[in-house]
Amino acid sequence: MRRVVITGAGTVNALAHDLPGTYAALAAGRSGIGPLEFRDADRLTIRIGAQIRGWAWDQGLTPQEQSLYDPFTRYALAAAEEALAMAGPGAAEGAGVLIGSASGGIHTWEENYRAVFEGGRNRVPPLTVPRLMMNAAASHIGMRHGLTGPTFAVSSACSSSNHAIGQAFRLIRDGYAPAMLAGGAEAMLCFSGIKAWEGLRVLSPDGCRPFSASRNGMVMGEGAAVFVLEDETRARARGAQVLAEISGFGMTADAGDIVVPSVGGAAGAMRAALAEAGLAPEEIGYINAHGTGTRVNDRNEVAAIREVFGAAAGLMVSSTKAAHGHAIGATGALELIACLMALDQGVIAPTLGLDRADPDCDLDHVPNEARRALTGAALSNSFAFGGLNAVLALRAAR
Repeated sequence: MRRVVITGAGTVNALAHDLPGTYAALAAGRSGIGPLEFRDADRLTIRIGAQIRGWAWDQGLTPQEQSLYDPFTRYALAAAEEALAMAGPGAAEGAGVLIGSASGGIHTWEENYRAVFEGGRNRVPPLTVPRLMMNAAASHIGMRHGLTGPTFAVSSACSSSNHAIGQAFRLIRDGYAPAMLAGGAEAMLCFSGIKAWEGLRVLSPDGCRPFSASRNGMVMGEGAAVFVLEDETRARARGAQVLAEISGFGMTADAGDIVVPSVGGAAGAMRAALAEAGLAPEEIGYINAHGTGTRVNDRNEVAAIREVFGAAAGLMVSSTKAAHGHAIGATGALELIACLMALDQGVIAPTLGLDRADPDCDLDHVPNEARRALTGAALSNSFAFGGLNAVLALRAAR
C-alpha cells in the first residue's frame, strides 16, 4: 500500500484568507468571532459568529461564473487554488476531488425561498439547482483545474471534512488515484442557517469557551480548507515539500442518540485511527479536539480521550473553535491546519476562552496561549450529530 502525504494546503476563514495568515492568527491566539452582519441578523437571538470579512468576493470571476457559485463554492475554489499553488507543478495530474459540506449552497436556498415566498415570484433562476447542490464545490474545482479522477461530495454534518479527507487518503493508499484534493467548505452564516441552529439551543450568546467551566455553547463559523494529498513516492520524485503524512483514519457510528455523542463511539474512532497508522497512544503528542464548547460534547470527548490514552502524560489537547468558529462541515478541514502547524511548524494552537478549569475536562488543553513543542504524531477529531465519528492520524514529515 502507498504512503500518503500532504503537499499543499489552502484556506479562507474568519481568521485569514490564506494559510500563512491562519497560521499567524492561531499562533497569536487571535479569534475571528464577532457580531454577525447580514440581512435580518437583527431578528436573531444569537448574533455572534466567525464570519469572513474583507474578502474579495468576485475573486476575478466572470459574471457567468459569479452566477454559478454559491459562497461555499467560492470558498472552496479559493482554498483549492492556494493548495495547488503550494503543491507545485505536476501535483494535480490524475487527481480527483472530495469536498465535505453539511449544508451545501444554503445561501442559494435562502435567496430563492425569499424570492418565492416573500417576493411572490413564481420562477427561480435556471441555474438554482447547480448552485445549491452538495457536489457543486467539488465539481467546480475539478472543472477549473481539469481534474478527472474520482470526484464527489461527502455530507456527514460536523464530520464531513474528516470523512472526505479520510476517504481521499484511502483512494490514494489503495491505488485508485495518485493524488486527491480534499477538504471541506461551508457557508452557513446567513439568516436561515443561524435560525435553524438557534432552535437546537446549542449556540452561545457570548462566546466559545471549550473545556471551560463557564462554557455555554458553540459559536458558528464559515470558510473552507483544501489539501493536496499525494502518493509519497510521486511527491518525493517531483521534489514537492511534504507538510505531513496522513497515516491512519478511523470511523465509527454511535447508533445511539441523534444529537448526544457517545464516549464509546469517539473512543472507537480514535483507536481505529491509531491502529491503521500503526501508532501507540504514547506516540501522539497533540490532539486537535472536536471541542465545541457545549457541556456534553466536551465532557464526553475528554472521557473518550481518557479511555484511549489513560493518564495521557505529555499529551496536549486543544480546540481551535474559539478562533475560527465551528464551521460545521468545514470544521475538520480548518482544524487539520492546526495539526499541520503542530507537526510542521512546532507550534501548538491554544484553546481560547478557557477562563476557568472544568474538573470534568482535566487534560492539558493549552489554555489561551500557543505553545512551542515538537511532536511526531497528532490526531484530528470530528464527531457529528447523528453519531458519526471520524478521526485522522498524522505523522510529521521530518
